[in-house]
Amino acid sequence: MQALQPEAAATLLHVTLPALKHEHRTTKKIIEAIPPGQEDYRPEPHAMTALELAWHIASAENMFLDAVASGEFNFSNNKRPESIRSASDVAQWYSERFAANFDRLTRLSPEQLTKIVDFRGKFQLSSVIYLETGLRHSIHHRGQLSVYLRPMGAKVPSIYGESYDDRQTRLADSGQASN
Repeated sequence: MQALQPEAAATLLHVTLPALKHEHRTTKKIIEAIPPGQEDYRPEPHAMTALELAWHIASAENMFLDAVASGEFNFSNNKRPESIRSASDVAQWYSERFAANFDRLTRLSPEQLTKIVDFRGKFQLSSVIYLETGLRHSIHHRGQLSVYLRPMGAKVPSIYGESYDDRQTRLADSGQASN
């Protein structure tokens, strides 16, 4: 396989940054939709709790962003701090780390984006490629978390189009009957 050229890496970053920002906002809405007191909900005994899954999404996404920005993966920072006990705590941590990591990404040179980064000895890719990998990982697990919401008594926010719950709220606010 031919090495990724710096110009192509810069183009990939330019295309991926808006998608990262958009998906971050959507993921944050899903995490914030976890009802207080329902953080321990899990759909079956082998599944992560809602809080564990929210933390996994937030910490893994930021691990990928940090790896691209720093040129190496750091797996030691993925443990949830004791201070993070609720979905709102996760959402706040997620947004703060995302903003800092996103800013770091905007300042990378094309050469930094092409640096080969090792992922646990399984993959050795140009760092910029991990942005898409992290994005897909977040979207995958965000889908899982969104399925937890209704059984917890929460409403599902809009993701790629208006959700049923957001539609019902819109119709009720406008005085229209729901169908």
